[in-house]
Order: sequence, then C-alpha cells, then structure tokens
Amino acid sequence: MLSIVLAALGVALLAAVASYYLAPGAWLRFLTWLGRRGAGLRSASVMVDGHRVPYLHGGRGEPLLLLHGFAANKDNWTMIARLLTPHFRVIVPDLPGFGDASRLPAASYGIDAQLARLHAFLDTLALDKVHLGGNSMGGYLATLFAARHPERVMSLWLLAPAGAFEGEASETFELVQGGDNPLIVEDAAGLARLTALCFCKPPWFPAQLQRAFLDRARAEAPFNRKIFDELFAEPVPLSAQVERLPVRTLLVWGDSDRILHPGGQAELRPLFADVECILMRAMGHAPMLERPAETALDYLRFHHRLPAG
Repeated sequence: MLSIVLAALGVALLAAVASYYLAPGAWLRFLTWLGRRGAGLRSASVMVDGHRVPYLHGGRGEPLLLLHGFAANKDNWTMIARLLTPHFRVIVPDLPGFGDASRLPAASYGIDAQLARLHAFLDTLALDKVHLGGNSMGGYLATLFAARHPERVMSLWLLAPAGAFEGEASETFELVQGGDNPLIVEDAAGLARLTALCFCKPPWFPAQLQRAFLDRARAEAPFNRKIFDELFAEPVPLSAQVERLPVRTLLVWGDSDRILHPGGQAELRPLFADVECILMRAMGHAPMLERPAETALDYLRFHHRLPAG
C-alpha cells in the first residue's frame, strides 16, 4: 500500500514539474490566485462605459482604492494588500485597457475618458468617499481625480506619480523622447531592460514564469502603445492642472527611480496644501513591489498620524 502511495506522489510531482516547464502560464495564474488569497482579496467585476472592469477587494474599514501604473495591472498591489486589508476595505481595479479589463479599439483612453470611468466605477460600487492611492500613471490619475472631485477623496497616497515633466528628465523619459519606449515590452531583452529600470533590487521571479509574463506583455504591447500615445504623446504637467489641492497627501518616491526622476517630488510638493514627503533610499519606481512591508508601514503611520521614525 505504501509503495502505491509513494508511486502516486512521484507521478504527481513529475506532472507538476513538467507543467512548470510546459505550461508556465498555468503556474503564473495559480501563484497569482494564491497571492490574492493570502492577501484576503476576492475577484469581482463591473461594467463601466462599455468596459468590463475586474477588481480585487477585501478587508474591512474605510475604502482604499489603489490604481496601478502604465502597462501594469491590479496584481501589482497584491503583495502589499495583505498588510492593508486588516485596516482598510481594499479595492484594486484593472483600469480600462489594462490587465483583464476590456480593450475597445474605438474607445478613447485619454485622461478625461479614464477619469470619467474612474468616477463611474466609484458610483457603481456606491463608494461615496475613498482613500485613493496610485503608482506612476495611477498616481497621475489619482491626483487629477482628487483635483476634480475633492469631495470624493479622503486622502491621497502617491507612489512616484507621473506628471512632473518640468524638471530633470529621467533615463526612461529620455529614451521615450528619442522614440524608444522601454515601458512597452515585446521581447526578453526588453523585459530585462524594464526590470533593471524599474527596480533597485527586483523581486524574485523564476525564469519560467518570466516567460509567461513576457507572452502576456508581448500580446498587450500594440494596445499599450495606443494608450500611451493618448495619455502622454503631449504630456500635461500636474502643475498646470493642480493648485494647492486640499486633500491630505503622502508623496513617496525612490531615490534611485530611473522611470520618473526623484526630483519630481520637489516639483510636485507645492501643489498640495497638506503633504508629507518620503524619499526612500535605494528604491526604484515601484515601492509596493520592491519593499512592500516598509511601504505599507509608512502609509499606516501616515494614515494614523503617527510621527516618522
């Protein structure tokens, strides 16, 4: 009997190893599901402006809505969400055009259209007021939403937001200006370059799962190019749209950010009437991925109005 059990376990192990190499996409989906479950997040979706908008939600307390960056998706927040769900009702959508949300070739994905969809998303979920956070493009949209609808936003949490276009250019911005956009990944070399630009110390990511990630990035690249052109072909700085925003704000940047220059923090700081700034040492562009525990603790301290240190 024992030999039969051991043989069955051996077959199961061999099958798992084989599937890891032959079907890495299935493993990536399984590990994504496992991460969501560990964070206390469940999946749901709503229809907004003709788009199916999937979102993750979980936890209890005041609502905290988190927006991902360009070419990213809702699972960029899964690692940090497990530290936030004990304190907040966390809600993380795929913005229309990204992740598992609808991509409609005839639709606009410019600033006004995306902000209108964000407003409709809040209405659909009956969210009267939220704490609003965002990274990169998500921080740009979060700031503009708060400027247009301050009555809907209790606080802002901005992690290296886009919109600081008047100071020193980042390495990535200079590449984009030269016609080479490293944010749009189409091959393994492009993925390696983006990883190096985005992180000081990249999170561990097995090679086989990188292959699955690359397959998805390659498939999404043409539509990402359309969205990038509509959002940033003629970038409008936040300083031209925001003035002394009264919403209490935590503005976080990594001192080694190669996507958006950390000098953007000083450029954006005067736009907020009540702002706290944190410059994280040895940090890249995505603190919620690179050091989620430290990033979450900074936010919880800010939220509970505790002194730094």
